[in-house]
Amino acid sequence: MPPRSLLTGRTFMEFSIPAYCALIAAMGVLAYMSAKRRAMHVAAGTVTNEISRSFHSRPNFHGVFAAGLVTLLAFGVMIGGVIAGLPGWLVIALIVVLAGLAFAYTRTTIRANFKARNVVEFAIKSGLVICSTIAVLTTIGIVLSLLFESLRFFKDVPVLDFLTGLQWSPQTALREDQAGQSGAFGAVPVFAGTFLVMLVAISIAAPTGLMIAMYLSEYASKRTRSIVKPAIEILAGVPTVVYGYFALLTVGPTIRSFAESLGASVPTQSAIAAGSVMGVMIIPFISSLSDDVINAVPQSLRDGSYALGATRSETMIKVVFGGALPGIIGALLLAVSRAIGETMIVVMAAGRAANLTANPFEAVTTVTVQIVALLTGDTEFDTAKTLSAFALGLVLFVITLILNVIALIIVRRYRERYD
Repeated sequence: MPPRSLLTGRTFMEFSIPAYCALIAAMGVLAYMSAKRRAMHVAAGTVTNEISRSFHSRPNFHGVFAAGLVTLLAFGVMIGGVIAGLPGWLVIALIVVLAGLAFAYTRTTIRANFKARNVVEFAIKSGLVICSTIAVLTTIGIVLSLLFESLRFFKDVPVLDFLTGLQWSPQTALREDQAGQSGAFGAVPVFAGTFLVMLVAISIAAPTGLMIAMYLSEYASKRTRSIVKPAIEILAGVPTVVYGYFALLTVGPTIRSFAESLGASVPTQSAIAAGSVMGVMIIPFISSLSDDVINAVPQSLRDGSYALGATRSETMIKVVFGGALPGIIGALLLAVSRAIGETMIVVMAAGRAANLTANPFEAVTTVTVQIVALLTGDTEFDTAKTLSAFALGLVLFVITLILNVIALIIVRRYRERYD
């Protein structure tokens, strides 16, 4: 067990990791300033901004090279020391000694023919390649994990039954007459509920967001735009659980009361309650991105339209909207992905009932809600119940991929027209 601090009672490693980071940052800054000053001396013979033409790299590249080498080595020592459980004083001593040796080495490289700029640019490029590779490998890892676990599920449940079955009851039944006795894994009601809630949300968010974007970009004054746009974007920062409470306590009862006044019976939890609140939540995604792409349309297109006698509305609909269509489609796709992946609002406002219905006034469930329900608690991934969550995720991933491909085809088609 790591030794504890006499002053705080915390372990020394817990206490000193922020200090390690501060020490490393300070050493990196000192290395940068010292190496840069040294390079300026070597290049010009004095501390000025005049650099000899025979000097390959400017002094700031020598400074970045020194700071990068010192900080990378120091972070490596810190991570190794923490993992190995070394005493804090020893970790600090190793950081100082090895970073000092690295800095001493960098001072020997400060000369006219040392290509510090090439080294720094290569390091930056390598870092970008590593980050890109990590992103790609992460995506591949997610797909493979879904695929392998889904294949285990499909060994017990046929793929056709899963994709075409009309009854979803993965829970183990308590009586023999219940449908879930051996598990019913027909996913059609789950995906139907997902797309029903998504359609309700998009039917509210898409026209509202697009009209807001058109108004802010073409009709609103600068003062109005500076007030309205940040106010709308605040909606994107509201936690989804707040939207869920709003849907459960306000929107759902309001819809039920209104339906009762018309002589109809509507439950508090319904697809329209969840979808309408979700639509309000994703309005900023559509309005903000659409506003940006509309403003990116060249002013020359507008001027040409006005010169031909078109009104502002005609220019907006027939010229600007067409030129911004690829970006608008991307904004809608992002909103659709956000709606499909939402969980908290659906749990609180739509329920968990797997109903195969096209009526938005009934309770439904979605893929994400079922995944959370199946994987919540102490579970082992060795039963069809838990493995079905991976199958749901895999099918949802494929559907989202198909939507992206369709959107990409549409974007390319219209982009060729306006480029």
